Amino acid sequence: MTIKQFKDDPLAHYSYALVSEGKMALVDPSRNPIPYYKFAEEHNAKIVAVFETHPHADFVSGHLQIHEQTGATIYVSEKVGVSYPHEPFDEGQSVKIGKINIRPLHTPGHSPDSLTFVAEEGDETALFTGDTLFIGNVGRPDLREKAGNMTAKRVELAKAMYHTMQNKFNDLPDDALVYPAHGAGSLCGKNMSAAPSSTLRDERMSNWAFKDQTEEEFVEEILKDQPFIPSYFGFNVDMNRKGAGNVQQEKYRVPLHIGVSKVEEGVTVVDARDGDAYKAGHLPNSINIMSRTEGDKYETWLGAIIEPNEPFYLVVSSVEDIDELLERTAKIGYEKQMKGMITLSEEVSKRSDEFDLQDFKNNKDKYTIVDIRNESELAEGKIFDSALGIPLNELRNRAGEVPNDKPIVVHCAGGYRSSAGSSILENKFKDQKVYDLSEAIEDFK
Repeated sequence: MTIKQFKDDPLAHYSYALVSEGKMALVDPSRNPIPYYKFAEEHNAKIVAVFETHPHADFVSGHLQIHEQTGATIYVSEKVGVSYPHEPFDEGQSVKIGKINIRPLHTPGHSPDSLTFVAEEGDETALFTGDTLFIGNVGRPDLREKAGNMTAKRVELAKAMYHTMQNKFNDLPDDALVYPAHGAGSLCGKNMSAAPSSTLRDERMSNWAFKDQTEEEFVEEILKDQPFIPSYFGFNVDMNRKGAGNVQQEKYRVPLHIGVSKVEEGVTVVDARDGDAYKAGHLPNSINIMSRTEGDKYETWLGAIIEPNEPFYLVVSSVEDIDELLERTAKIGYEKQMKGMITLSEEVSKRSDEFDLQDFKNNKDKYTIVDIRNESELAEGKIFDSALGIPLNELRNRAGEVPNDKPIVVHCAGGYRSSAGSSILENKFKDQKVYDLSEAIEDFK
């Protein structure tokens, strides 16, 4: 069988195409189907099926659009409880894609409705494990307490994952290839390997979740030190259960405004420009969530800082950035709440305070230092003993905890997040200076 892995770097998301005898199936596709259509054209193949391992929390899937544009059948567990056109697909069933036989295993743990797809052709076996089995770890069990058709408590799902790992993969061959939906950098699990795939033999030998252990030991390990849950995760689960609209149509409904010097009061402005450009001039009520390269986690922090359904404007550096930023915003389903895309006039008057790094180095006690790293980073120790720790994803709601009797300096681990954090506090404290330590944090490590 021919298998193509597609990677979305900012979300560390893997999706797949399988081709056999001119027929093509997709597994866990991203929002925009165009790359899959191009691959189908290159292989002279017809897309006939879309397999969904579960309703994803961290990105919006394009399964419904692909069905509408190609006629492909969507295969998803009946447990998900979807209303869009689909074929219920659960353990005991199978379907042929050319010479490839695909059958689902019910592998709950990350979610109650998770499936692993076993693809077999001759002596070849490939496992599309979704968010159940990652390379070096397993999916987190704490995302479905408040979202989805089937909600479950984290301990309940942790126990389900234990039994999945103990029993569901036992009859599969050692040389089966393991293809997960995510890799290192995803918030759908912890401590994942950067390797894009593995074999079941290697995972049985090295993945802690396959080790001989009690249920109690497993549950304790899987629940500790999980990353934070961005605000948009439950929103995306629900959107994926309903099926998202056509991404091209939705993106280009967003109005474009050129050379803007003001917007209506009270509406949040997300400014995706570089931090230096932001500090030199920006609109009031702006939050600087940088999207300079794919290495910037723009999607994650947009969905962590901006609430689902919260209206916002999006500022870009140039009209050349419009398509890319619309695409990245639509990956998490936030395009509908955008009031417009904006390029700025040179007349914008709001500027960030200029930071005297040397004065800070000499007089740290004259500043309130706010550490916006994640809880797991904070637990490893402070960089500044006097710092107040408030993770960035909580900062808008907890800004009132920051004292305003001194100038405020915001830092993270490398400089990317502190630009967003300092802009949030700038909006809160109109009469106090707020500084972004940015990449100068390296001087203090």
